Amino acid sequence: MTRPARARIDRSALRHNYALARQMHGGRALAVIKANAYGHGAVPCAHALQDLVDGFAVAFVGEAMALREAGITAPILVLEGAFDTDDWLQAAERRLWMVVHQSRQLEQLSQLPPHCRYEKLWLKIDSGMHRAGFAPEDVAPAWAQLHALQRTDEVVLMTHFARADEPTEPMTPAQLATFQTCTQGLAAPISVSNSAGVLAWPDARADWARPGIMLYGSHPIGASASAPLQPVMTLQSEVFAERWIAPGETVGYGGRFVAPRRTRVGLVAMGYADGYPRTVADGTPVAVDGHVTQLIGRVSMDMLTIDLTDHPHAGPGSTVELWGPQISVDTVAKSAGTIAYELLCNTKRVSFEYL
Repeated sequence: MTRPARARIDRSALRHNYALARQMHGGRALAVIKANAYGHGAVPCAHALQDLVDGFAVAFVGEAMALREAGITAPILVLEGAFDTDDWLQAAERRLWMVVHQSRQLEQLSQLPPHCRYEKLWLKIDSGMHRAGFAPEDVAPAWAQLHALQRTDEVVLMTHFARADEPTEPMTPAQLATFQTCTQGLAAPISVSNSAGVLAWPDARADWARPGIMLYGSHPIGASASAPLQPVMTLQSEVFAERWIAPGETVGYGGRFVAPRRTRVGLVAMGYADGYPRTVADGTPVAVDGHVTQLIGRVSMDMLTIDLTDHPHAGPGSTVELWGPQISVDTVAKSAGTIAYELLCNTKRVSFEYL
């Protein structure tokens, strides 16, 4: 028998979430499928979305090339831009849209052969995150230099929010104000909204959105009836053994869980090598054959343990949902002291099924 640990990817949920993001934003939207579509599989996710999307976004040229080689013809934006001349050459050949966020990339552009042109180049502005992008005082010179190079038919102005997932935090309005000030008088399409921007900041909705985590059913701000996202990944496995332990006995490494009563322990084929976080606390919810119970004991590399005491229907062969429609990945992430992005990106070793 094949080990039962698996990730089931619901492509209809992915399509639903993209359509919702685009509708909420009101303009065009690039589906962000970097990092192997946040662990969901970039190529199958791109194929599932290709007839819906205005385009895709990835981190670097290699990710875009893999999509082109898999037959994806929709526009693809490379968010980190070019690292070297080879990236620029491949981008021109494969019709990629490139982000320009530093003077070094402008210098590289100036040295390319005359035939290297791009349908769109995206000029990134550092409006306050202080990661990638031109400082506000450098935006006008960079804009002028980019147009003087005559490498593109259109420049899109973009920035990225640092704290859009905090609706009461004043930094997002401050970033918007900075962006608007330093781009005043520059006639170009605008892109500022990530998932949190789409969901929580109507003033940030512009020409192009870049939804990422919300495409996969995780809400970056918290559950909201106004954004009925559907989970795309169901991480599941099975109970493959069971035992009873007496009150006061412990389970797993370090003896973290101490049984408060006679406890029926289910052993599940899922561990941190599969992407389920080692740092989750006792009591983290799991679902067994559709009934919610809890994790007990520290997660091991290949296995974890759950409480079956109050679930006499369950036993070896029972299906266990670690996250999915019943158990939110955001809940598991909170228990582990991390974010859903990390959990979804780190699903490893499990088999994937595409529905």
